Amino acid sequence: MSFSKQSFLSLSLLLLFNILQAQNATIKGIVIEKQNHLPIEFASVAILKQADSTVVAGVLTQKSGTFSIPKINTGNYILKIVSIGYETFYSNFSVLDKSQHITLDKIYLNVSTKLLEEVVVKGQKSTINNKFDKQTYKANHFEAAKGGSATDVLKNLPSVSVNSSGEISVRGSTGFLVLINGKPILTDAQTILSQFPANTIENIELITAPSAKYDADGKGGIINITTKKGTTDGFALQANVLAGLPSTTNYNNLENPHRYGADATINYKKSKWDISVSGNYTRNDANGRREGNVYTKNFTNNTITYFPSTGERSFDKYNYGLRTNINYAANKNDVFGIGFFASKKYQQRRADITYNNSTADLTTGDLLSQFSYFNSNLQNKEGKFLLGNFDYSHTFKNNSKLSTSAIYEKANLYGNTTNKNLDLPNKSTLFQLVTNPYSNPINGYRLKLDYSTTIGEGKLETGYQYRWDKQDGTFDYNVTPSTNQADIAKFSGTAKSINIINAAYAQYSNAISKLKYTAGLRYEYATREVNLSSDVNPHNLNLSNFFPSANLLYTINNDWSIKAGYSKRVQRNNNFELNPIPEREHSETLEQGDPDLLPQFIDLVELGINHNFKKGSFFATMYYQNIKNPIQRVNSVYADTILNRLFTNAEKARLIGLELGTTIKPIKWITTYLGANVYNYKISGPLNVLGTTSTVNNADWVYSINMNTTFDLGNNWNLQANANYLSNRPTAQGEDSRFFSPNTSVKKTFGNGKYSLGLQWQNMNLGFMNANQQRITTWGNDFYTTTNYVYETDVLLLNFSINLNKFSSKTKLPASELGEKEF
Repeated sequence: MSFSKQSFLSLSLLLLFNILQAQNATIKGIVIEKQNHLPIEFASVAILKQADSTVVAGVLTQKSGTFSIPKINTGNYILKIVSIGYETFYSNFSVLDKSQHITLDKIYLNVSTKLLEEVVVKGQKSTINNKFDKQTYKANHFEAAKGGSATDVLKNLPSVSVNSSGEISVRGSTGFLVLINGKPILTDAQTILSQFPANTIENIELITAPSAKYDADGKGGIINITTKKGTTDGFALQANVLAGLPSTTNYNNLENPHRYGADATINYKKSKWDISVSGNYTRNDANGRREGNVYTKNFTNNTITYFPSTGERSFDKYNYGLRTNINYAANKNDVFGIGFFASKKYQQRRADITYNNSTADLTTGDLLSQFSYFNSNLQNKEGKFLLGNFDYSHTFKNNSKLSTSAIYEKANLYGNTTNKNLDLPNKSTLFQLVTNPYSNPINGYRLKLDYSTTIGEGKLETGYQYRWDKQDGTFDYNVTPSTNQADIAKFSGTAKSINIINAAYAQYSNAISKLKYTAGLRYEYATREVNLSSDVNPHNLNLSNFFPSANLLYTINNDWSIKAGYSKRVQRNNNFELNPIPEREHSETLEQGDPDLLPQFIDLVELGINHNFKKGSFFATMYYQNIKNPIQRVNSVYADTILNRLFTNAEKARLIGLELGTTIKPIKWITTYLGANVYNYKISGPLNVLGTTSTVNNADWVYSINMNTTFDLGNNWNLQANANYLSNRPTAQGEDSRFFSPNTSVKKTFGNGKYSLGLQWQNMNLGFMNANQQRITTWGNDFYTTTNYVYETDVLLLNFSINLNKFSSKTKLPASELGEKEF
């Protein structure tokens, strides 16, 4: 008998066994409002085990208030009924026989006086919700993010920080995995989050010690975004329009920035169908300048060359996209889903810089020569993304569940960097023109199978996943006046890569009295092949690794709980880091990767405590990361006036930190949220930079503070002030300076909550706070470089929102899986 036939027979026997073990007990009832005896629609009816209160099954009541829950196993249960505005109902019952049918008397719910009072004073849910394995944050609590992107929401989380270039760090790590409604995204996190509309986000979940069922990618853990949808049958619409004014600060840039956009989410639910469509267009330019100072030492010629610079650094950025998802529930056990995603992202970065070069004797300091010129640098990056996904899930009669998912993506990435060197002051003589056009198409797909079932009082989850992606890059180099063929061959060529990952996992979760736990193991076999036109030998890497995980939560009482977690992770290399073909990023800078770069392996450990009190909540978590092969972006001297920026592995790094978060309501019209993260980062070991080995040993303390205060001014007016602060941070060769971004928002809601108008004052500076700027400094034995990036401050944005029907919960809108990683 062939292997496939054996597998089919085994699966058939398993399904037959589950069917034979099914129980046929049913419980029915009707839920009524006690005050006026009217039926209550959409009340949540759940069956919980008496032993540990785990949920066995659940439904929503119909328009008539009726409900019916079939196929209940024998045992002792709790019936729990919850509906907004009513007191929660509990009742114990037992199922003694598999053919038993339980029909309850009318169940009356009392109106909750306490909840109604909270609605009258416009009470708000807590910003933070700490759960067994994650922290959950409500996106709509951050008014300064309205009309922006997911990045604008994320930067308010305690363990998250964002620097001047939009780079996101979670507990000091820039590598993390992004999920959209629980679906893993293989793309670069910074890119996907920078174009995901904040207005479509319901919650952001931060999973810092993920279990084995999640992909092992991401040294900083996992960020899961859940998007909005309508919750009731019928039509729901949410739309936003954004318009902005130029900054009050003039940087004498070539163009004025444009800031405007719109997004809309439409949801239609009826009977077995659930259809969601979301579209957005965002234009969000940014003006600014850069101020740099660099020197290099040439020990052979005994010279030192200085090339300070100053000039424009601005961005033209827009993106638009359409997402749709159709869910069809053929019956209560079989659900199908089809999704589609198409988008385009464009970014143009202009850096028009004046350089004043001079060379002096290294020993005496005597000036030997000097030369000034103007470098017009223009970088264009575009990406067109197309993605489709198919999902299917089946729930068996014993409540075990089988889920399948298939995703395919095709992306077309292309762009060009132009460097034009001209004379000063007339800018009429062309010294050199260099262009680096490229195309980098990507194809990839993912196949996933998951199965969950109940064993004893716990839950067993198993699964398998296959991932494949291919990138085919062509990189050209053109220079005027023409140069020799050796330079052209060095700066042009092809770089192709194929990544294949097979993964399987199993994990078990249960509860014993006040202790909840999850333990699991994931195995992955990954292969990587990089083929270069400049090398006849392929660069191969094969990895076989186990990724264990464990999480514990102990509830002391209703107000206190403690948790502990462990997870092993991997941060894989993207193709940008692996591409060794140099690109002329600036007149003074080359960038290139390493095809033999190793992925990072991380051990994550955390221990935390959660506390709820009368006027708020508080949590504190200590964490530790042990990092093998940390990837570093380092500089070396390529020529007297050119630095080479490279990717390489260090030997090891470790990170020890403390994360704090609290929401407090000192008086009824003020709500304050405060998050803080402090950690000590140390990196050490040899660095191999183009065959030259040096030793790095750098350590320092880093902290970030995110604060948000909301003032309820009455008559549907509220004012919100927030600030994000990131301290100095050590790098392998230097230090990044602090970064500060304060914002204020005022909002008016009208039309019974259907409409709102908001005014945002972003990156407040007031002439003295040095907001929205950051200095990057690196040094080595033969170079020193420092650059201050200064971006717009005191920007005003106007946002108008429409919300027809209530939006909440999850919309399974697809998002790019692969292509944006290399944007």
